[in-house]
Amino acid sequence: MKFTLGYLSGFVFALTSVSALAETKTVASPDGNIIVSVSDDAGLPSYSVKYRNEDIIKKSELGLEFKNVDGFVRNLHIVKSETNASNTTWVQPWGERKKVNDNHKELIVEMAQQQKPFHHFNLHVKVFNDGVGFRYEVPKQTGLEQVDIVDEKTEFFIPDSDKVTAYWIPGRAPRIDEYLYNTTTLTQMTRAQTPATFKLASGVHLAIHEAALVDYAAFTLEPKQPGHLKADLTPWYDGIRVKTQTPFVTPWRSIHIAPNAIGLLNSDLILNLNEPNKLGDVSWVKPGKYIGIWWGMHLNQLSWGMSDKHGATTERTKAYMDFAAQYGFSGVLVEGWNLGWDGDWVNGGDKFSFTKAYPDFDLPEITRYGKSKGVELIGHHETGGAVTNYKNQMGDAFDLYQKVGVTKVKTGYVNEHDRMKRIDENGIERMEWHDGQFAVNEYMRSVTEAAKRHISIDSHEPIKDTGLRRTYPNWVSREGARGNEYNAPWSTSPNTPEHTVMLAYTRMLSGPMDYTPGIFNLTPVGLNAEARIKNTLAKELALYVVLYSPIQMAADLPENYFEKDGKTLKPGFQFIRDMTTDWDDSKALAGEVGTYVAYARKKRDGDEWFLGAITNEDSRKLSLKLNFLDAKKKYTAEIYRDGETANWKTNPYDLVVEKKTVTAKDTLDASLASSGGLAVRFKPVK
Repeated sequence: MKFTLGYLSGFVFALTSVSALAETKTVASPDGNIIVSVSDDAGLPSYSVKYRNEDIIKKSELGLEFKNVDGFVRNLHIVKSETNASNTTWVQPWGERKKVNDNHKELIVEMAQQQKPFHHFNLHVKVFNDGVGFRYEVPKQTGLEQVDIVDEKTEFFIPDSDKVTAYWIPGRAPRIDEYLYNTTTLTQMTRAQTPATFKLASGVHLAIHEAALVDYAAFTLEPKQPGHLKADLTPWYDGIRVKTQTPFVTPWRSIHIAPNAIGLLNSDLILNLNEPNKLGDVSWVKPGKYIGIWWGMHLNQLSWGMSDKHGATTERTKAYMDFAAQYGFSGVLVEGWNLGWDGDWVNGGDKFSFTKAYPDFDLPEITRYGKSKGVELIGHHETGGAVTNYKNQMGDAFDLYQKVGVTKVKTGYVNEHDRMKRIDENGIERMEWHDGQFAVNEYMRSVTEAAKRHISIDSHEPIKDTGLRRTYPNWVSREGARGNEYNAPWSTSPNTPEHTVMLAYTRMLSGPMDYTPGIFNLTPVGLNAEARIKNTLAKELALYVVLYSPIQMAADLPENYFEKDGKTLKPGFQFIRDMTTDWDDSKALAGEVGTYVAYARKKRDGDEWFLGAITNEDSRKLSLKLNFLDAKKKYTAEIYRDGETANWKTNPYDLVVEKKTVTAKDTLDASLASSGGLAVRFKPVK
């Protein structure tokens, strides 16, 4: 919905004070619990949010500041508004649930300057039962053809900040998003990446993020006055935040709202704020499980570059494909196959070729062999942050993969946060930020170019997820947080027991994550080493359910899934084999931020359910109601749980596998060890 202001040219504003003209427009969620108000008090655009009569976002500024022309910051007046309602259901081609309900009310407010040239914009607000989204919509108008945005005034004023708990990682920091989460008061929070999660004194939970980030700069949350968090747009190298032209829309600024922690998890807010699928038939996008020539490099047993222990060889890849075919994996990821890995590849990304393989890696032969086994090669493009080099080869690289039958590609942008290397139109090297407008568009370029060849993308060192998988379903997963590789021997600060629990309530609110679970050799350099996986084996299995991704990796070396005899599979491996990666429905059952979480998910177009529960360093007992099961059926529960002596520090391998018959009326009691877990498969009894 767009409004025009043609009639304003003959309108004479009264010479009364601006405050006397103040107007406020409101809109409520379908259930009436959330109320958003938009005001022009004192000529300053602002908004506020109430939840169950509690002020959760107090009067907060809005506006856009432009270079060399008056922006939408002051002397503004509401000239028109409209409310609408919608309640529809749409189908995901893959996802946490098949059917998504989009039930919202919306308010569209037109604001205009009170003096010539009467520039105007719309604030578009959508209110769902699980949160709020709003964005700026700027139509084409005289004097605003080309626009340089130098600041966005959007803020989120959370009251009683000294009583609010914040869960966050630093924003615009050297390792991009690969940090352990902080738990502080809101007053102690510094610049933060989104999603950032907050627990109010009343118990209400919020998460601030953004949706549909397209051709715009990502924002971080910059604390100003106590409780005032400002949306700080990531700049170009020259300081301009966004370079655009009218008409344009900003991403949606989103606020998840729930009465408790698990309410945040049972939300489709970000997806519902994105546009529908633009790719048409996407039946070629296939969820699945894979293994890879990857962990061996992190263990320093193999190398990415050419050496006597080069990992990406034809012989080794075929052996991995044999393992995948025998045990039900659809793909094999291979890193280090292409020229450019030798030397300092992190700072020498310009050396990468995306079409030329090392001499010991026969790409056509490997893909032919994989096809004969029903196993696909998963491609890999590491850029080292040299984005222009990748852009110049991207078409040829995807054409090559299409020719040999590669339909999934893991991309990488390993480098520091401010070292996306761009060569401008004059041949000058520019260093851009990983989440500035330039980078946003380059990540999108990889996705759309891949889609033309029916190739799916799994982005590592990515731009943060903002739900664009709905619009571009070939964007199947991404990293965007500390993954399992931080537990490798090279790490000086491995992931803590609370880390994966924290991910569920923070990073995972934005979308799927390729965490790469399934490490069975939890102590590769010894039980007492600092660098190790600080989980029990049961927890490593439960991560497959808790940390959602449509593509899931069994990340360990294939030989580590066998007992010492090299022939007998370890019992826990069966859960990975049985596990699916695409769901009809997903339900968060219980949990608290950073403490524990339990999920149940139903197999897509099937009748099996899977359950995963994980805890932090504290052991705990859970009683989980099984009322998500079909009330008319009995189920065999195949349970993988921590043994009596399990403890991540001293005995992480104590795993008990057992079966019992259950129904929807039952409660499953479980004891989780320190940094332990529970993984269950529910099969209907026939």
